[in-house]
Amino acid sequence: MSVAIEVKDVVKKFRRGRRLKKRDIFAVDKATFDIEEGELFGLLGPNGAGKTTLVRCLATLLIQDEGTIKIMGKDIYSNSLYCRRQIGLVTSGERTLYWKLSGRDNLKFFAALYGLDGKERDMRIEYLMELLDLKDVQNERIEKYSSGMKQKISLARALLHDPKVLLLDEPTLGLDPQFSRFLRNFIKNSLNKEQKKTILLTTHYMDEADELCERIAFINRGKIVDVKTPYEYKRDLPHTEVLELRCSGIQNCDELLKQLQSLNSVEKTTANSVDHVTNIKIILPRAEPILSDTIELVRKQGKILGINVEQPTLEDVFIYVTGTRLSEDTAEERPATKD
Repeated sequence: MSVAIEVKDVVKKFRRGRRLKKRDIFAVDKATFDIEEGELFGLLGPNGAGKTTLVRCLATLLIQDEGTIKIMGKDIYSNSLYCRRQIGLVTSGERTLYWKLSGRDNLKFFAALYGLDGKERDMRIEYLMELLDLKDVQNERIEKYSSGMKQKISLARALLHDPKVLLLDEPTLGLDPQFSRFLRNFIKNSLNKEQKKTILLTTHYMDEADELCERIAFINRGKIVDVKTPYEYKRDLPHTEVLELRCSGIQNCDELLKQLQSLNSVEKTTANSVDHVTNIKIILPRAEPILSDTIELVRKQGKILGINVEQPTLEDVFIYVTGTRLSEDTAEERPATKD
C-alpha cells in the first residue's frame, strides 16, 4: 500500500523566557512515522506530550523547524495548497465555528472557502446533515447546540470537501459517554471502513486507541517512543498480569513502593492518589505468588479498599516503556533531552 502521511525527523520548538534568558523549548522532537492509505492510526500520549503541536504541523497551521512532512506524496511546505485540499481537521473544544450562524449557514460559509458552490455544495451539505443526524437542528444557531452537536458540525465541516486524510485531534474530549460511543463507531465504521479515509487520531484515552486503531505511535515529551499494533505492544510485555490495590491511610507511599518492588518477580510499581485514596499498580508475570506478601505490607501502612488482577492494557504498556502514566500532564513545552 502507498503512504498517505510521511513524517520524518520533525522538530517543532518555541522560544520561551525573557530577554537574555530565552531558550528553545521542544514540543516535537525528531518525530518519525508513516501512515498508509486507508489506515486508522493512533497517536497516544499524555496531555501535553506534543500530540496537538504535531497535528498542527501536519495541518499546515504550524511550520516545523526541522524535518519533512508529506501528505499523499507531496511535501506540505512546497505544496501547501494541494495538501490542505487533502486534509480535514477536527479538534476538541471547537471554537472556530460561527456561533451566531446556523449549522447550515456555517457549512455554506466553509463550503465557499473550499471552492464548493451551487448544486455540488447543497448536495454535499444535505448528505452530511443526513449522515450525522443534524437535519432537525440545521437551521438553529450554533450557540444553542450541545457539545455533541457542535462536534458533529465540526466533523461535517471537515468532510465538506471529501478529503482523503482526516486529522482528528482528541475528538471525544469532554463529550458524554453516549455520544463518544457514537463518534467512535462513526469514525471506525463509516469514515474508515466504508469511505476508506486515512485517519490520524490523537488521544490520551487508552481504551479508545485500543478499540479503534490498527497501529499506534506512543508519544512522550515530544518523542515518538514506538510504533506497533495494540496486540504487538501487549504481546511484547515481559509480564502478563497487573495487580491493582485501592488503599487509604498510606503515610509513606515511596517507601511502600520500594518494599513492593523488592518482592519476587515484580517488574514495576506505580501509584497515584486521588481524594485520600491511593491506587497502586504492580506489574509482574503472575500476581498470585506475591498476593499475601503484598497485602501484609500494605496493611502495615493503611487500609485496603479493593484488590483486582487484570491483563495488561495499553496504559500498562505506556508506563512500562516510558515510566509515565497516560493520565499525567507532561508539559508540552519543555526542553528537549538530547542523547
